[in-house]
Amino acid sequence: MRRLDSSRRLGRMIDLASSSLARRRGLPVIIGILLVAVALIIDLVGYASNSRALQITGTIIHSVGVLFALVGLTLATPLGK
Repeated sequence: MRRLDSSRRLGRMIDLASSSLARRRGLPVIIGILLVAVALIIDLVGYASNSRALQITGTIIHSVGVLFALVGLTLATPLGK
């Protein structure tokens, strides 16, 4: 863990991510909403075509979208107003 804590590269990546998210605080939420909408379309096509692979893909994309939106909501306040 010490190597991870003292990593300059990881520190720069975190600084870059936080500064870009501070300017666009609503972007993760919008991306999450779009992922959930795409998952709905994939689910509908999967159910209509009786494709198990599309149904699983839709479920995974839906879960990632919800997590992305929740993380975006959680980070919106600490990153600034």
